[in-house]
Amino acid sequence: MYRIGIDLGGTNIAAGIVDSEYRIVHKASVPTEAQRPAEQIAASMAALCHKICKEYGIGVEDIDSVGIASPGICDHDTGVVVYTNNLPFHQFEICDLIKKDFPAKQFFIENDANAAAWGEAIAGAAKGSKTSVMITLGTGVGGGIIIDNKVFSGFNYAGAELGHIVIVKDGVQCSCGRKGCWEAYSSATALIRMTREKIEECAKSGRETLMSKLAEEKGKVSGRTAFDALRAGDEAAKEVVDTYVDYLATGIGNVINIFQPEVLSLGGGVSGEGQYLLDMLIPKVRAEQYGGGLVTLTDIRIAKLGNDAGIVGAAVLGL
Repeated sequence: MYRIGIDLGGTNIAAGIVDSEYRIVHKASVPTEAQRPAEQIAASMAALCHKICKEYGIGVEDIDSVGIASPGICDHDTGVVVYTNNLPFHQFEICDLIKKDFPAKQFFIENDANAAAWGEAIAGAAKGSKTSVMITLGTGVGGGIIIDNKVFSGFNYAGAELGHIVIVKDGVQCSCGRKGCWEAYSSATALIRMTREKIEECAKSGRETLMSKLAEEKGKVSGRTAFDALRAGDEAAKEVVDTYVDYLATGIGNVINIFQPEVLSLGGGVSGEGQYLLDMLIPKVRAEQYGGGLVTLTDIRIAKLGNDAGIVGAAVLGL
């Protein structure tokens, strides 16, 4: 039997068929067109399920379950998206609606960051652990928490919003309405902001920085600009990356001190820096950790599943 995982994003809907060894054997995607009514988005998700099954040569009867990884607050007991701010879903009975067009045996739903964390726990960087946390460093800072082999989402399904813990009181304005959120300091968006600010500061003071040249060559400042310049020995870039990693380590230290997971994995765009990032980050986290040297320390790793984490995690929600 196979399972289908659907990763619902604001830009694209991706779906994949996952086999019994948690491998994606076939996948496809379509534009979300998020401005459409919710019912039309759900219809596209059902149509995508039919499409990938037809392309792979199987039928609905071969699908044991369908899992949906959706942004926002997802009630996994009722299959309802309670609320999401970038899609027109409000108390939306998404599972029941898709099931009408694609009558698989079982349907499951979970917040997208939680689903990605579950995917990493089942088949990725945290495989074999009972307690793990995944942090995604992308446009925002996402978080997913696994405790005793179960997704933790709070009593109201809105838990694990780790990006919205405050690490600087009255700090940078966050899109959530608070100030000083971890997301405002450790997302790829925040890294880009810090890089731009340093480039502007250098331009005003007459200080040279390779970051300016790299940004000009690429036509934009990206999350890689400061890291690439640092590797070439740029001092201003080192200041940006040091500051960024300090904030990242503070947030990770907080998370570890609360949950003490066996594994904490990092996903999202910034995690593409891989071991280079970990070598700078881990010593700073260890300095922030409670019980350092006296207890077994959390293993900090780069996530393994990449952009497929949501699909795999959604597909295995029934486990």
